[in-house]
Amino acid sequence: MSRRNKRKQVFTNVEVVDAGAKGKTIARAADGKVIFLPNAVPGDIVDVQTFKKRKAYYEGKATIFHKLSDKRVEPACEHFGTCGGCKWQDMGYEHQLFYKEKEVTNNLTRIGHIELPEVTPILGAKEQYFYRNKMEFSFSDSRWLTLEEVQSDEDLGDRNALGFHIPGMWDKILDIKKCHLQADPSNAIRNAVKDFAVENGLEFFNTRNQTGLLRTMMIRTSSTGDIMVMIQFFKEIKEQRELLLDFLSETFPQITSLQYVINGKANDTIYDQDVICYKGQDHIFEEMEGLKFKINAKSFYQTNSEQAYELYKLTRECADLTGDELVYDLYTGTGTIAQFVAKKAKKVVGVESVPDAITAAKENAQLNGIDNVSFFVGDMKNVFNQEFINTHGQPDVIITDPPRDGMHKDVVQQILNVAPKRVVYVSCNSATQARDLALMNDMYKVTKTQAVDMFPQTHHVENIVVLELR
Repeated sequence: MSRRNKRKQVFTNVEVVDAGAKGKTIARAADGKVIFLPNAVPGDIVDVQTFKKRKAYYEGKATIFHKLSDKRVEPACEHFGTCGGCKWQDMGYEHQLFYKEKEVTNNLTRIGHIELPEVTPILGAKEQYFYRNKMEFSFSDSRWLTLEEVQSDEDLGDRNALGFHIPGMWDKILDIKKCHLQADPSNAIRNAVKDFAVENGLEFFNTRNQTGLLRTMMIRTSSTGDIMVMIQFFKEIKEQRELLLDFLSETFPQITSLQYVINGKANDTIYDQDVICYKGQDHIFEEMEGLKFKINAKSFYQTNSEQAYELYKLTRECADLTGDELVYDLYTGTGTIAQFVAKKAKKVVGVESVPDAITAAKENAQLNGIDNVSFFVGDMKNVFNQEFINTHGQPDVIITDPPRDGMHKDVVQQILNVAPKRVVYVSCNSATQARDLALMNDMYKVTKTQAVDMFPQTHHVENIVVLELR
């Protein structure tokens, strides 16, 4: 049943029946429309307050829980529900995997209209917490206050924060005491930096006013034991900068790369900034099957090292190489997949639009003594053309791992023109993957699909699809 409240509606005793895109769960209103909820688990029976009405659906929030789902678990993190990072922490991991696989299958069949082979079960992660090798935290002089704090008469004390953006609010930062995503000493470093900065009067950033000293902190860890910490300052105050960096170096001697950026522009992206090495190396190393990958502050590397290894092994397996093939690796990034499959191929050609990534790819290939890979930089739809094929050869296999937006339609068309015997399509967004597969469906048959969970406690999932010429 439902009752109207001005323009909003309340639906009572609604069963949450499914999980949908972007981590929302799904209920159905009395009028038959779908309701998307951010704070419920499939199996819950709830009252819902809607706050947005569209032609085909509502967006709302569960306000009263009449029955809790048996799929629920107790969230591990004290920040769950306020922090937007791990929205599925209250759902058992086996159920997270079920809904991730279901979403991938639904996207491929409903969006792509693809006839699927028997779906290979999703590969879950051994580590469901503390799996990330990179975390970025923001400083703020006016931390996010909970409703209880706002309504309280007590002195709120220190308003500084070092943590994460509140979802949808670019200037609100939640102060984090313990994050369950990155292994020690990540939490110890973050908490020590915050305490030291407060004690020594170092000003935390104010995004609205563009004032303060401390902007962001990045921590990268690796399976080799390397640790990188990079502090981003809004302006140069040498004495205060050195005070903080020396404290970090002395308190955490295990940091192998201590770096900083002075960034006075309006946004805190570092890709157009000079990163300065203060102590140690200007990079860390990740290792995989004896291959070493040099990672600097700006490098892209899969943020779950352990599952990245599983993803790359499956990708290589799906490519089904005998040693005689010419392989193209599109959207190669820093060339990780290209180097990972190189020992099974005659030659691998990697293409990527980010110049720094290609520089790193070449450097890593040299470091690893791999001489049957070549890397080229440029916008994929412009570089990957017939002239490129004429120069570098007709590929037997194409591996493609595009960004979330998927492949440009010209790139899809060029793959169809080239018509390799096999395409291995790795995707972090099965909806855009399905769209691209639909364009290839007349020429290629999907012979395998396998999801890989890189991000436990979130709705995100990677998917590998193998395409064979019909």
